[in-house]
Amino acid sequence: MAKATKKAAGKTTGAAAKKAPVKAASKKSAAPKKAAAKKEARKPNAAFMAPLMPSDLLAEVIGNKPLPRTEIVKKIWEYIKKNDLQDKTNRRMINADAKLKPVFGKDQISMFELAKVVNNQIKK
Repeated sequence: MAKATKKAAGKTTGAAAKKAPVKAASKKSAAPKKAAAKKEARKPNAAFMAPLMPSDLLAEVIGNKPLPRTEIVKKIWEYIKKNDLQDKTNRRMINADAKLKPVFGKDQISMFELAKVVNNQIKK
């Protein structure tokens, strides 16, 4: 008889434990609505996506069509990865090949200097 009452008592505590997560789940459902509202309010900057004409030196690497700055950097990185131009020991450094040396102005640059190089090689 004592065993049956212990099992019955155990079932009631298990049922109470199952109800607690339900309240927590209802709080989580409100968070995505706020995040979705923030995403809709933000608009991209049109000047950021303005097409820029690459210089003749840069056009040899990425092509001569006007592209937004983000696409220019993306195409330079595609070229760097395709030709395996990242330094083997220090991956932050980019080694220049015959096409990139006139664009960079030296044999090796840091990936952080790439934005400056792109800025110097575009026609606005």
